[in-house]
Amino acid sequence: MPIFAIESYLSMIETLLHEFSLPLQNPVLVFGVILLIILLSPIILRMLKVPGIIGLILSGVLVGPYGLNLLEHNSAVDLFSTIGLLYIMFIAGLELDLGEFRANRNKSYVFGFFTFILPLAIGFPVCFYLLDYSFYASLLISSMFSTHTLVAYPIVSRMGVAKNQAVAITVGGTIITDTAVLLLLAFIMSAEKGSIEPGFWIQMLISMVIFSVILFWFVPRITTWFFRKMETEKYSHYIYVLAVVFLAAFLAEIAGVEPIIGAFVSGLVLNRFIPHSSVLMNRVEFIGSSLFIPFFLISVGMLVDVRVILQGPQALIIAGILTSVALLGKWLAARATGLSFGYSKSQQQLIFGLSSSHAAATIAVILVGFQSGLIDENILNGTIILILISCIVASVVTERASKKILLESDHEPDKNTVASPFSEKILLPIANFSNMENLLDFGIYIKDKKQSQPVTIFSVVPNDTEAESNLRKARERLQGFARHLSAAESKVEISVTIDHNASAGIVRTVKELMASIILLGWPQTEGLIEKIAGNKIDSIVNQIDKTVFICHFSKPLVNHQRLVIAVPPLAELEQGFTIWMQKVLQLASEIGSSLLFYTNLETRRKMEENKLLKLSGRKISFIEFTSWDSILLLSGDVRNGDMLVLVSARKGSVSYLSALDHLPDKMEKQFNNLSRIIIFPQQHHVEYVNDRYKDIDAEPLLRGVETLNRLGKGVGSFFKKAE
Repeated sequence: MPIFAIESYLSMIETLLHEFSLPLQNPVLVFGVILLIILLSPIILRMLKVPGIIGLILSGVLVGPYGLNLLEHNSAVDLFSTIGLLYIMFIAGLELDLGEFRANRNKSYVFGFFTFILPLAIGFPVCFYLLDYSFYASLLISSMFSTHTLVAYPIVSRMGVAKNQAVAITVGGTIITDTAVLLLLAFIMSAEKGSIEPGFWIQMLISMVIFSVILFWFVPRITTWFFRKMETEKYSHYIYVLAVVFLAAFLAEIAGVEPIIGAFVSGLVLNRFIPHSSVLMNRVEFIGSSLFIPFFLISVGMLVDVRVILQGPQALIIAGILTSVALLGKWLAARATGLSFGYSKSQQQLIFGLSSSHAAATIAVILVGFQSGLIDENILNGTIILILISCIVASVVTERASKKILLESDHEPDKNTVASPFSEKILLPIANFSNMENLLDFGIYIKDKKQSQPVTIFSVVPNDTEAESNLRKARERLQGFARHLSAAESKVEISVTIDHNASAGIVRTVKELMASIILLGWPQTEGLIEKIAGNKIDSIVNQIDKTVFICHFSKPLVNHQRLVIAVPPLAELEQGFTIWMQKVLQLASEIGSSLLFYTNLETRRKMEENKLLKLSGRKISFIEFTSWDSILLLSGDVRNGDMLVLVSARKGSVSYLSALDHLPDKMEKQFNNLSRIIIFPQQHHVEYVNDRYKDIDAEPLLRGVETLNRLGKGVGSFFKKAE
């Protein structure tokens, strides 16, 4: 064998040995190992009935520098870990139901007070008297007990209990206690250096005011403008959201607080712009849950040095004391909160599970104290053990409590849903293929998430010589809309049918598919034929008895700050009253808007008695309105950022008013630049018809009268113009 070949083989072997030397240095190999851990560890440990979060932390212990030393805790790991931590806090703020938070903010303050003061009150005497640390060292260590990181939050999000009131007040209390601890840390370090002066507090106050103005005033306005201008550039929305998160984290750091505070606040600010059922929300959660958050959990495990248990009983004793005090303080805080507000045992356990894990802020506090010389290595090692044990306890308790809450909710009637003998089926006929994304989003937002029925989008093709070609083209175009719905993880099916008349095709499809809710686009301007024969929308509405939404959206749904809803007298007596009200409240919850109802006193009283309205958590106002003959008077109270919703009724129904006839035409003229919805509630289906009179139908007569009225108005206006 030639010498150069031998040298080539030796060089190859040397390269391989270098690539596989520990810790691994090849970035491609390192990333591949981490992805393999993210993929396999939750699957393997789930078979052992161990929460996936624990699997990721234990995997970090195993492959970290204190385990097999496969991976080193370098700057790349720190970067992804920081991103994951900020992502957890951002999603916590994003998924927080602001309506629920506003309704229960006082409870969040109470929990924040308990979860800050109780661990601090228990921990300080233990550290000062039992462990014999100095005053400031004891204050710093005991403040660490008050912190907690929402490591177990992905569990409640995955199991569908993230909107439970216990979760809302825990998330709200988290930011309160962590902010208080980080401010206390700044005070301790300044006091230790002897630099506590009035200027310190003034500088902190000014920094926080500037930070709040930027996040709560400038960012919402820029976001509204950006989403409106870049409405079709969906991928740029995600990049923009990430930019806001990291900018907020950086501004928080400049203001003198931890970046996690900025990430959480950015979630609160963007909460209204990212509906929970939207495509953008799906992308945010998918990328975070599949990459950034698992990376953070692995990095937490890599900090754990299991060798500390071999350093003698002192390390174990300190670790045991720290862990016991931390868990006891959080359990007492959860218990006190539960007793204060009458929460069930499952909710108390959920609060304890979410608030008992220590990771990010705990590490920050202890590392600062260790690097400054305030605390020794025993506390540092004990804290690492505390982090591991508390994360395990938090994950197990949170998962069990979440399952109990789900079981309890299954046995109780759901107050937020409409009891119905049939499953919800939303049908979305598409006639005009342009500007349909907002209507598709509307369908996603109002869909009952507990229903398995897909949203059906379909189109009617004229039955002519080109029907076959048009069928194929329509199906291809509908596939694009189906992809939009699928991106939000909504089940969707498409359908194309042939009919000589589009209205007849829609009515037939509604009956064939047994649809319960029909979403229609706004009708186009009527021509002479439509004025004589009646428009297509009227034909569809009058031939079906299901709930119909006729919609026109002039801007992205998230840019609407208020829903202005006109509800006619006796609307509460319609069969579909609860259905449309539930959907309106659900829409308001998704886009974060308030509600203003125009109605009379009796209907208002009936609405306020409805459990849906009581449990919505939205900001709701009422204005008495009786001038239904002049419905367009509402134009003086409608603002640019409003969406106008008018509840109408079919002829012959109990709440029907002749003043509401031809609403699309009237609203088109008066509210041309405004988003608007007309709702026709579901009617009682009449099964009984006397055989003697079944051939007699009053509908043609009514249509004839309407036609004469239209012609009369047309002729009258013609002669007026002629004059």
